[in-house]
Amino acid sequence: MATASNAAVVAALLLASAPALANDSTAELGLGGLTLTRSADIVMESEDLFVSEARITVDYVFVNTSGRDIETTVAFPLPDVTHGVETMAWDYESELAFRTTVDGAPADLKLVYSAVLKGKDVGERLRAANIPLMPVYDRFEAAVKALSPQVRDALIAEGLFEPDGATPPGWTPLWTTRTAVTRTQVFPAGKPIRVSHAYKPLAGGSVGSILSPGLRDMPDVRKEVTAYRAKYCIDDAFVRGFDAARGKKKDVLQPDVWLSYVLTSGANWNGPIRSFRLVVDKGDPKNMVSFCADGVKKISPTRFEVVYRDFTPTRDLNVLIVRPPME
Repeated sequence: MATASNAAVVAALLLASAPALANDSTAELGLGGLTLTRSADIVMESEDLFVSEARITVDYVFVNTSGRDIETTVAFPLPDVTHGVETMAWDYESELAFRTTVDGAPADLKLVYSAVLKGKDVGERLRAANIPLMPVYDRFEAAVKALSPQVRDALIAEGLFEPDGATPPGWTPLWTTRTAVTRTQVFPAGKPIRVSHAYKPLAGGSVGSILSPGLRDMPDVRKEVTAYRAKYCIDDAFVRGFDAARGKKKDVLQPDVWLSYVLTSGANWNGPIRSFRLVVDKGDPKNMVSFCADGVKKISPTRFEVVYRDFTPTRDLNVLIVRPPME
């Protein structure tokens, strides 16, 4: 659905992609961190999801069909975070402000982190050195400075972080952090329970969209533009609308915002999601929005709705919001 240089240039324009939202799934905790598991007894009767840059809410109804109460770990996995200047500026837990209620009562939550480098789990190595798996500037820098020179040099040699070349020196983490919000949940036999999540997404984006005419036609960028268009299901009509919004202003920047949703973990329950509703709010009537979905209906000047029955998600959701050209 769509509504209406070179690598250095792209790097200058793009900001870090950020975790935004995800979908409940049963889980287990093992040596390699959190593992999502399938549930043979619990049905997701409904999911009502609202996505915007400012606010995310998702409401579920679950039913345990087993005839006995089930207590299990439930995880809300967030998209991976690859670290850089932007992500290290976040105080992740406080800015996310994640809240969950179960039948209206607040739930006790825990953020579980793991760290991956070149496909290998390096979480235990970092924990042994007292390095936070979700590095925030002050805490990460203090932890690295507290290391002995021998341990610090060994971690650098292993490729876990590198000096940033600044004066005084700092360090840049090179691993990817995987995060899940977890809780212990009792599903009573035969009784529906209502679970609600709400939080502020940490959206990614760019100060100047890669769709800009002077950028998207560069030979070195075309492959990235093709992938970008596929990720957000950007059609030719969207591109024409993008160009029309610019008018004769060829050199202005047109910011975009990226939101991602780990929708596929919703397929870990027993059977399809029996009733699924998605509402995407683009925030301002002048903004443009594009995401991959069938049967999209415009329900207000800024909101778009999708409704499915017996829905089994097979791909994650990615939402692109493009703002008007900057003056």
